[in-house]
Amino acid sequence: MSAVTPDWRVERATATSRLAAVVAIVALIALAAAPAWAGRADMRLLSEIFTYLALACLWNLLAGFAGLVSVGQQAYVGFGGYMLFAFAILLGVNPLLTIPIAGILGALIAVPVAVLIFRLSGAYFAIGTWVMAEVFRLVFAQVSALGGGSGTSLPVAVVKDIAEGRDMREWIVYWAAFLLVVVVLGGTYWLLSTRRGLALAAIRDSEVASESLGVRIWRTKLMIYVVSAGATAMVGALIFLQKLRISPDAAFNVNDWTAYVIFITVIGGIGTIEGPIVGVIVFFLLRETLADLGSIYLMILGLVAIVVMLKAPRGLWGFVQDRFGIELFPVRRRIRYPLD
Repeated sequence: MSAVTPDWRVERATATSRLAAVVAIVALIALAAAPAWAGRADMRLLSEIFTYLALACLWNLLAGFAGLVSVGQQAYVGFGGYMLFAFAILLGVNPLLTIPIAGILGALIAVPVAVLIFRLSGAYFAIGTWVMAEVFRLVFAQVSALGGGSGTSLPVAVVKDIAEGRDMREWIVYWAAFLLVVVVLGGTYWLLSTRRGLALAAIRDSEVASESLGVRIWRTKLMIYVVSAGATAMVGALIFLQKLRISPDAAFNVNDWTAYVIFITVIGGIGTIEGPIVGVIVFFLLRETLADLGSIYLMILGLVAIVVMLKAPRGLWGFVQDRFGIELFPVRRRIRYPLD
C-alpha cells in the first residue's frame, strides 16, 4: 500500500510574522551599528530602553504567562547591581564578567525566596514579593564595605577595566544592553514555543484544568520565577554599570524598577510577547514629551493606564490582536489546508 499524503500541515509562522521577521532583522542590524550613527546621548537612551524592555519582558513572563503577579522585582534588580559592585570592587573581577555572575547568583537566591513566598497566593503573593524586596534593601544597607545606606561609586580603575577610552566604554556597555535584550526576547519566544510554553498557557487559563491534564504547576512556576530572577539580576547589574553608582534606595526603588515596568506591560499588552515592545515605545514617548511637567507627568501616566485598561483590557497590542488577528511572534500552531 502506498503512503497517504496528508492534505493538511501544521505551521506556526504567518505572512505577517515573516514580514515582521525581515523588518526585525533590519532593525537589529541598524541598532547593532548604533555607535556608527548615533550620538552619545542617543546611545544612552537606547540602552535605557533596552533595559526597561528586558525588565518588562521578564515581568510579563511572570505575571502574564505564569500568573505570578510580583511587585517586588526590584529585589533582583538591586541584588544584581550590588553583586556587580561587590565582585568588581572587593574581588577585582572585570565588571563585564560580573553580569553573568550576578545572573547565576540571582537565580540561586531566588530558590529559597520562591519556596517561602510560593506559600502565598493572589494579593498576598504580591505583597510578599514587595516585603522580600524591602528585606533585600535593609540587608544591603548594612554592608559597610559597599557604602552602607549612602551607597558607593565604582572606582576609576574598575571603570577602566571595561576599556581605556570613554567612547569605547560606552559602546561596550551599549552592546551589552543590546545583546541582553535580544537574548531575553529570543529566549522568551523560544520558551513559549516549547511544551513548557504550552504548560504556561494552560496554567494561565486555568490551574485546575492544567493540573488535571498533568501539568506540574508548582515546578513550572518555580522554573519561571528562578529564570526571571536570574535574568532580572543581570539587567540590574547592567543598569548600575551604566550609572557607575549604587545605593540601597536607588537599587531597590519600587517606582523605577517595578511600577514603570508594570505600566509598560499593562498598556502594551500583558500575556503577549509584542506587548512590552509596544508599551516601552509608548512609555518613552510620553516620558520624553512630558517629563518636564513634573508631577503632572505622573498623573498623565496614570490617566493613560486607566483609559487603556478600560477601553482595551488586554492592552494596546491585545486590542490589535483581537481586532485584526495579527501576531508578530506566533507561538500557536495552526492546521493549514490546501485551500487556506
